Amino acid sequence: MGVRHSTAIVPTPAARARSVLATAWSCAVTTEIGRDELVGAHSFTDDGRLRLCPPEDSALAAAVICAPRGEPSTLVEFADVAPVPLRDRIRARLWLSGSLAYDGEELFLEPTCAVLHESNGERLGVELDELALTVPDPLAEAESRLLTHLADAHPDAVEQLTRLVSPDSLQGVVRVRPLAIDRHGISLRLERARSQADVRLPFHETVADVSQVTECMHALLTKARLSATRRGRPVGG
Repeated sequence: MGVRHSTAIVPTPAARARSVLATAWSCAVTTEIGRDELVGAHSFTDDGRLRLCPPEDSALAAAVICAPRGEPSTLVEFADVAPVPLRDRIRARLWLSGSLAYDGEELFLEPTCAVLHESNGERLGVELDELALTVPDPLAEAESRLLTHLADAHPDAVEQLTRLVSPDSLQGVVRVRPLAIDRHGISLRLERARSQADVRLPFHETVADVSQVTECMHALLTKARLSATRRGRPVGG
C-alpha cells in the first residue's frame, strides 16, 4: 500500500489475498478461448480452491468444453479497490493462475501460483498452502463501512491522525483520505497536486474483531493530540 513505517506490523501476503478474495465482488477470468468478467460468481473453498459459477453462454464455460483435457490454463484477476473515493483507488491486484476443472456441477480453479501486485509496483508471491490455511482479516467485511464513515462523518479525526505523520511527509499535501484498515492498523493516503504517498499508523494492539476498532482509534487520536501538544500546535487547529 505504498510507504509504510518499517516497524509497523502489516498483514501477510496470504492474509491480504484472503481478504481480497472475501470482499471483491467481481473478477476477470482469462483462458485460451477468451476473457470473462464475472460478478458475484466466485468463492474460496476451505481446501484452497476457487469456485466459479459463470453463465452457461460465457467464454469460460466454452473453454472447459473445448479444452483437450478438460482443464484449460486459466488466470483469474481480482482488484482490491479502496472504498473511499480517492485518486488511484486500486490498492492491489491479486492474480491466481492454474487449471480449471469441472466436477459435473461447478467449476473449480486449482491454483498453481498466486501473486499480489501492489499499487507501488511491488510483487508479492503468496504461498498456496498458507493461502488455504489463512482466514480473511477480521475487519475485511466491515472495512468499507468503517472507512466510509470515518471519511464522511469524521474528517476532523482524519486531520488529527496526520499529527502522527512526520512534518516532512506532509509537505505539499492538499488532501488526506483514509485508505485501508486492518487488524494491525490504519493507512492514510496523502495526496499532493501531482503525486501521492501512503502512510501506515499501527494500532497499539492487534484487533480481534470489529468491536475493538473504536478503542484502537481513540488510542490513536489521543496519541495524536499529545503529539500536537508536544509540537506546540493547538489541539483543534
